[in-house]
Amino acid sequence: MIKNRDFIIVGLQALDSRIGSNCINIAHEIARHNRVLYVNYPLDRLTKIREKNDPLIQKRIRINKGEEPELVQVSENLWNLFPKTTLESISQLPFDGLFDFFNKINNKRFAGEIKKAIDTLGFSNYFIFNDSDMFRSFYLKEMLKPELYIYYTRDNLIAVDFWKKQGIRIEAALMKKADLVVANSTYLAEHAGQFNPHSYYVGQGCDVSLFDEKLVKEKPADLQPVSSPVIGYIGALFSLRLDIGVLEYLAEQRPDWSIVLVGPEDEAFKASKLHQMTNVHFLGSKPMEALPSYLNYFDVALNPQKLNEVTIGNYPRKIDEYLAMGKPTVATRTKAMEVFEDHTYLAETKEDYLKLVEQAMQENSPEKAEARSVFARSHTWENNVAEIYKRIIQLLQMPE
Repeated sequence: MIKNRDFIIVGLQALDSRIGSNCINIAHEIARHNRVLYVNYPLDRLTKIREKNDPLIQKRIRINKGEEPELVQVSENLWNLFPKTTLESISQLPFDGLFDFFNKINNKRFAGEIKKAIDTLGFSNYFIFNDSDMFRSFYLKEMLKPELYIYYTRDNLIAVDFWKKQGIRIEAALMKKADLVVANSTYLAEHAGQFNPHSYYVGQGCDVSLFDEKLVKEKPADLQPVSSPVIGYIGALFSLRLDIGVLEYLAEQRPDWSIVLVGPEDEAFKASKLHQMTNVHFLGSKPMEALPSYLNYFDVALNPQKLNEVTIGNYPRKIDEYLAMGKPTVATRTKAMEVFEDHTYLAETKEDYLKLVEQAMQENSPEKAEARSVFARSHTWENNVAEIYKRIIQLLQMPE
């Protein structure tokens, strides 16, 4: 446990983001016993133009003009900073020297805004916790001189086109100079270990309190006509991450199974032959609070993830949600999935999926369901942050 210290948190998600973020959950957990300054990312010039009609962007423009406060107290120990500056849009610059020149300017502007908030709040001997903000926060260690600079990696961002051009070089350099690197998957921890010996897997937090069968009141209306057994997936149906071929194979081989897909589709899914299969049911997007009602009636839950650079290191939070409700779960075998091996069925081929779904249904029992739920509910944000604290304390206690 770390108490009564000051933390500065920077990252890729603002505190008022419309989507959830590990970093936001971690910030709230750290703020239970420490003072936390959560720094939103600054606007860049292209975003101001492209997204000028977005209410969140309009709010930041007003703050930059001085029409709204830039430093807001969120709770007793948590403050949110909206940096009152604009950065240059440089992520796609092709020349390393030119990128580095402008990135240093961006970092100086960003650091200046953070320094003003630090002085206002009286923070001292602080830790900087950087959630994968490899560009804007590259020089913050030198410019703000924290007691420790901690880099948090939770996605293999350098596999994504937006980050590739400069990210491969920059993230490696940032990991190397960080005091500590923590990761939410074993794959990412091993990757970071190439650059920094103080790289550790710290697990993943997940709030699964919604995913409790005792809270389910009734079967959703659009699920009632669907016959059993139900083999289901909940989440975004994006072809970059999911293997359409696995789903088509299951539906073709076992027409007596109902394949239920809950979530928004990309164009590849919309154009797939899944839509012509009578035993495949697309139920569309649902609010978060409704998802347990669907999952409750799955006989087996799926995560037919593609194995590629983008997905290989990702911690799949949906697995915790599936297991929290005791569901037999079949997923693609990845390095990140190894931590779930005792409680899930891991497939490498579409044929594996067919065999393992059948096995999962045959072997299911109340005892197995309870063990899955207990395991998933151990992945709390409190436990996740405790692992981060453990590595910080370990580093602080090392002889110089």
